[in-house]
Amino acid sequence: MAQTHLYDMIVVGGGPGGYTAALYAARAGLDVLVLEKLSAGGQMALTETIDNYPGFPEGIDGFTLAEAMQQQAEQFGARSEYAEVESMDLTASPKVLHTTAGDFTSKTVVVATGADPRPLGLADEAALTGRGVAYCAACDGMRYKGKTVVVVGGGNSAAEDALLLTRIAKKVILVHRRDTLRATRIYHEPLQQAENLEFRWNSAVTALLHDDKLTGIRLRDLRTGAEADLPCDAVFISVGRQPATELVAGQLERDAAGYIIADETTRTNLPGVYAVGDVRTKPLRQVVTAVADGAMAVHAAEQYLAGGETT
Repeated sequence: MAQTHLYDMIVVGGGPGGYTAALYAARAGLDVLVLEKLSAGGQMALTETIDNYPGFPEGIDGFTLAEAMQQQAEQFGARSEYAEVESMDLTASPKVLHTTAGDFTSKTVVVATGADPRPLGLADEAALTGRGVAYCAACDGMRYKGKTVVVVGGGNSAAEDALLLTRIAKKVILVHRRDTLRATRIYHEPLQQAENLEFRWNSAVTALLHDDKLTGIRLRDLRTGAEADLPCDAVFISVGRQPATELVAGQLERDAAGYIIADETTRTNLPGVYAVGDVRTKPLRQVVTAVADGAMAVHAAEQYLAGGETT
C-alpha cells in the first residue's frame, strides 16, 4: 500500500544511532519516522550488561536502554513503524523506501542498519550468545573478570579484544588458524609481553561445550587433526563483522569490507542520505559512537533541508 505522507526524515534501523537521530530530529521539529524490522536496539538489545555507557554507574542491560531510547524519541514526536525495508531509491526526489508495510517517501534518509558479528557457524552458537559466547570484549568483558576466556581470531579486532581482556580476565587464550597474527605489528609486542596470555596457533574451534552455559571449547590442531577439550568461562568470537548494506548496493559508496563510506559528518556520496552507527566506516563501533553519529546526522540533514548542503 502506498503512503502519501512526505516525511522530513526516515531512519532505517532502530538501534542507538537510529533512535538518537530520531530524537534529535523530532526535537528540531522535523517530521521523522523510524523503520525497524524487529525491535528497538539492534545488536545492543542482545547485550546483557552495558557498563561503559555514560550515566549508568551500575550498568544497564541493552534491551532496557533500547526501550528508553525509543520512548524518549517518541515522546518528542518521532514515529516508529515495524516493517522491513525491501529496497530504496535514494537518488529520487523525494526518496522512496519500499517496505513490507508499503511505500514511504522522505526528503532525507538516515541509514542505521548496523553490522552483525561474523559467527563461527558452530552448533548452539546462537543459543549460547550471552551465556558464555560473546562478540564484543568492550561490551561483555567485565562479566568475566578473574575468569578464563578465549578469543578466536587473528586480526586487529581479535588483538584489541585480547589485550583488553588481559587487563580483566585471569587468563586469556588466543586461538588462531595460522601460526602468526594477521593483526598489524603494533599489537604483536604487547600481546607477547602479556603474562596472562596464551597462544594456540594453527588451531580451530570445532565445538562449544556447555550445559546451561558455556563450559569450554573443543580445539582441532590443523596440522595433525588431533582434537582436545579446553575448559573456559567465555569465548569471544572476533573473526570480523558483516555490515548490513545490501540495500544500498549500487547507490551508496562502500569500502572493501562493505561499510558505507561516510566521515564524522555521516554524509554519504548522495545528498540527503546519511550513514550512522556500525554501518559506516569508522575506527570504533560502540553504543556511544553510534549515538554521536545520530546527532551529527540530524545536524547535517538540517543544513541540507535548509538548502545549505549540496554534497
